[in-house]
Amino acid sequence: MIRRYVPKNIEELAWWYMRYISPLALIAGFFADNLILLRRVDVWTSNALLFSYLALAAISIVVLNLITTGRIRAPWVLKVTPLIPVVTQFAFGGLFSGYLSLYSRSASFPLSWVFVVIVTALLLGNERFVRQYMKFSFQVSMLFTVLFSFLIFFLPIVFDRIGPWMFVISGATSLVIIFLFLRPMFLLMPELLAERTRIARTIAAIFIIFNILYFSNAIPPLPLALKAAGVYHSVERGQDNIFYLGGEDSSWYEKYLPYGTVFHHAPGQIAYAFSAVFAPTGISTVILHEWQRYDAATGTWLTHATVRYPIQGGRDGGYRGYSYIKDISGGKWRVNVITQYGQIIGRISLTVVDVPAPVPVVEKQN
Repeated sequence: MIRRYVPKNIEELAWWYMRYISPLALIAGFFADNLILLRRVDVWTSNALLFSYLALAAISIVVLNLITTGRIRAPWVLKVTPLIPVVTQFAFGGLFSGYLSLYSRSASFPLSWVFVVIVTALLLGNERFVRQYMKFSFQVSMLFTVLFSFLIFFLPIVFDRIGPWMFVISGATSLVIIFLFLRPMFLLMPELLAERTRIARTIAAIFIIFNILYFSNAIPPLPLALKAAGVYHSVERGQDNIFYLGGEDSSWYEKYLPYGTVFHHAPGQIAYAFSAVFAPTGISTVILHEWQRYDAATGTWLTHATVRYPIQGGRDGGYRGYSYIKDISGGKWRVNVITQYGQIIGRISLTVVDVPAPVPVVEKQN
């Protein structure tokens, strides 16, 4: 009876893993990344976990090709060969799960949804990629994708710098590393040279796509992340270093709706935009609040004010700051929380309604 529930061989064990264990591990891994393992990009344990996945993926690719080209012929290794693509799948799945956790928390979804959706598709599609992992060109393309995604936020942490130049350096470093990975493999296994042109074209396409996504603001500006944001009737910083925010009571789901936030403006009132932006320890930069009103006549967003303030990295809840304008009027408004390079970290969307008298507010702390 028990024998029915025990794999008969390595091939069946691999099939059982892909069929039953892998989907559950995908779900469990994603929640573990969000809640426990990958809460901050500047914690060494988070980067050690992602780096271990990268190393595991690279090693499994090397071993698999040494076997398929006949460089390794040990009987015990050949018996476990069906498990190696599963190991590769596991490593890439862990990386995509981690990236989805980190990038989605840093994303301004109206602008960065493209990249987040791509990462989600790669994560879900990874469950169906196990047969593709037998192809060397596919292995290398996936490895370059996860390597580039990792260096985008890892190198800024190492050098305590952010901005377009760090992205360019991350891309160049990715190309150098993948070249250093491929060169000894081509020397050791000349059979793989047949896929050299396809690999070069694929890497070039991935590199170009990453650059297009980054410079069109579709890639979230990691390692920065928006921890909290909102528009309030009053903002005060107490002597206890706590911000006291006076805002209107609203349902929990309204912040997820386009212009779900309604700001009732009475004559003479000031509108405050508050944000808390996380930056890794050691990074200092400038954040901007860009106040814009939608002009229905022209169908464009008109900038009414731009306020700059410096932030220091290290606080888990994000460095807090605020701006305000006195001449807000009825209509659709948004406040873009952006870097000094124009990358959008987050956005506060609201509808302003003019009222004759101030409305009741609820105080909250941050």
